[in-house]
Amino acid sequence: MPRQRNTNGHRRRQRPKDVLHARGGHRAHDFRCVGCRLDVPLDAPGTAHRNHCPNCLASLHVDRRIPGDRAADCRRRMEALGLAVRADGEWMIVHQCLSCGELSTNRTAGDDNPLPLLRLALQPLRDAGFARRTLLSL
Repeated sequence: MPRQRNTNGHRRRQRPKDVLHARGGHRAHDFRCVGCRLDVPLDAPGTAHRNHCPNCLASLHVDRRIPGDRAADCRRRMEALGLAVRADGEWMIVHQCLSCGELSTNRTAGDDNPLPLLRLALQPLRDAGFARRTLLSL
């Protein structure tokens, strides 16, 4: 299809787009989830550096050592494996990078979907052998 030209024979200027093609995502104040494709805001109750989706708990391998440093070179998908609980009772999501295999923990946010969180918490109970061994050790 030929490009449209205005009355004096020149091409029309292209309209500006709302998508940034730089490294790091779409817009300045949100990111698109690699799992469920939800647009996720960066601000979250309970954490200063959100890097997981509140809907499906998927994450990107963006932080190296310090939460929020965004210094990792991998930038691949991280899958939620399970939950860990701190001594003060705070829940942490354990993620593993599907590319390099690195493990990391992320604080849960106040707006995280409770259903996937409970699925992760109950995951050890799905294995009948694990549950039996745990009950016998009590």
